[in-house]
Amino acid sequence: MGLGPGDRREMTLRAAEALENADTIVGYVLYVDMIRDRFPGKDFRATGMRGEVERCKLALELAREGRRVAVVCGGDAGVYGMAGLILELAGKDGDIDVEVVPGLTAAVSGAALLGAPLGHDFAVVSLSDLLTPWEVIEKRLECAAIGDFCVALYNPGSVRRKDHLKRACDALLRHASPDTVCGVARNIAREGEAVSLMTLSQLRDYEADMFDTCFVGNSRTRVIDGKMVTPRGYPDD
Repeated sequence: MGLGPGDRREMTLRAAEALENADTIVGYVLYVDMIRDRFPGKDFRATGMRGEVERCKLALELAREGRRVAVVCGGDAGVYGMAGLILELAGKDGDIDVEVVPGLTAAVSGAALLGAPLGHDFAVVSLSDLLTPWEVIEKRLECAAIGDFCVALYNPGSVRRKDHLKRACDALLRHASPDTVCGVARNIAREGEAVSLMTLSQLRDYEADMFDTCFVGNSRTRVIDGKMVTPRGYPDD
């Protein structure tokens, strides 16, 4: 299930209900720590970064023991989350009943902070190349720019990937104007939450990390009263 991009303020009612009904909660250490105090008496199991396969196998093993298990992840479980992996692993035996509980992905929550940057067709692209070759990521970005899509960029930077946002912007700039309106939502629903507006050329030099979600507008995106807005195309819009 998805908890929302940040703390429990962004958790959906359905997700909270599922956690209340679970006896065991499995997840990445950070997300487990965010909800531990809210759900006392639960059996919490946590694994570290890059422990996704181990985490999902553990959850399925516990479910086969007769436990009611909830696997938590940030944002939405089906958007760069654990839902796909759980379904893949569970489907090999077909003995586990899996329910995917929706959450709030950062594209939705971050967009709300900035205004309405995703008011028209958009793409969501992760800049992490741990599981996807950079050549594929770059091609997807170019195609999005050619199609004049708005783009939400996940995982824009880390200690190991300091230049990925710059390279992503270079790919977009091959087909998009350097003056394209962009925004960054930082620490969404967490302490230190903040937003910034800038152009695509300025975003290229922005020092992003894993706490940022970046938004690139399309050719019609503009700033209205301090908000990033992509018109839908209504009359007089």
